[in-house]
Amino acid sequence: MNKKRLALVAPIVCALAVAGCGNGNNNNNAAKATNSGTAETAAPAATKAPKKDVTIKVFQFKVEIAEQLNALAKEYEKETGVKVEVETHGGGEDYGALLKAELASGSEPEIFNNGGFTALQPYMDRATDLSDQPWVSNVLDSAKIPTTVDGKLYGMPMNVEGYGIIYNKDLFQKAGITNEPKTLSELKDAVEKLKAAKITPFETTNEWWSLGIHLVNVGMASQPDPAAFIEDLKSGKQTIKDNAIFKQWLDLVDVIFNNAQKNKMTTDYATQVADFASGKAAMMQQGNWTQGDIDKIDPNLNLGVLPLPISDEPGHVFVGVPNNWIVNSKSAHPEEAKAFLNWLVSSETGKKYLTKEFKFLPAFNGVPAEAADIGQVGVAVQEKSADALSWTWDRFPDGVTQGFGAAMQEYMGGTIDRDQLLAKLDKAIQDIVKQ
Repeated sequence: MNKKRLALVAPIVCALAVAGCGNGNNNNNAAKATNSGTAETAAPAATKAPKKDVTIKVFQFKVEIAEQLNALAKEYEKETGVKVEVETHGGGEDYGALLKAELASGSEPEIFNNGGFTALQPYMDRATDLSDQPWVSNVLDSAKIPTTVDGKLYGMPMNVEGYGIIYNKDLFQKAGITNEPKTLSELKDAVEKLKAAKITPFETTNEWWSLGIHLVNVGMASQPDPAAFIEDLKSGKQTIKDNAIFKQWLDLVDVIFNNAQKNKMTTDYATQVADFASGKAAMMQQGNWTQGDIDKIDPNLNLGVLPLPISDEPGHVFVGVPNNWIVNSKSAHPEEAKAFLNWLVSSETGKKYLTKEFKFLPAFNGVPAEAADIGQVGVAVQEKSADALSWTWDRFPDGVTQGFGAAMQEYMGGTIDRDQLLAKLDKAIQDIVKQ
């Protein structure tokens, strides 16, 4: 992708206007989508009515929307008579391992989450072809790519998300920081000003996924061609420890770890967000999915989003499809599952929940996303998305990012040095690839 823009970026910029934007060029594709149609309004409801007196199970990972998704399930039951049972596993839990255990136990949820690309391959025996569904023509073209295989679409994109460094504008002002830092040198300067004002610069977390997925991705996505680089890592043609960009990336990691709260090794995700929202630190590396939890503590925070820089070149935010809804063909009610997903993106109730309650950036044309709904963080991500880089972690086999996370936790704790960290990131890949 030659270190250029993620293809779904251009449509995201237009999301607040709810216009059907032009197609982007994405070099991150493992398979090319064949349906590139767009529409200005959401797809009509499915003509086939769902059966009543049945229950469909949704096995999902997004803890930020667990409460809202359960409320949505009750709305759906009121409207259709079909009960939706939601089981949520995320945050500090290993969703992938729990899903495998769920399936191994003989339970077959009607809908489950998957990131696409390599992560979808183990589930192709269950993934249902959704290419004929009425909502497909409204999906942003690039949002189809992670779950498109041989021209068929096997997943509905959950939403579009972006992450960078969320910052408290009022604390920046208190420290005398008048301009948003864009480069690593400018970020270091901001950190020093915050410390001089007795303000903790960063609130970070020990969660493996935040460290091993989001933070490591900064180094991966900053490569000239991330997809090719990852394939070379898996084949052993290249290594992280010998990569110049990853050596630069370590400087960013050190700025965050060395200027974070004292108890960072015991800070989970919920505590990180709560402490940041309470004003205990000026910055945290997270994304627009945190807006709802921040608002529960202080809806009046004045927030912005900074890029994640690794050098004296301006940094980037990172934008992608966080996950997809997969309909399980081996479940008892796959047709009812399809009807539920169509209702989610076509009914007024479903669309309201997507933006107003979930605070999602929609992956669909025709789903209005007002600034008041998606929040300051979502708006800031949109504003910076024209120069965003991609999400790459689902190009690795399951287990690799968990290994990344374990290595990052060791480095955060000071038990390994920089060279050992890079070597352990390489080992995390080879340990899985060679199995």
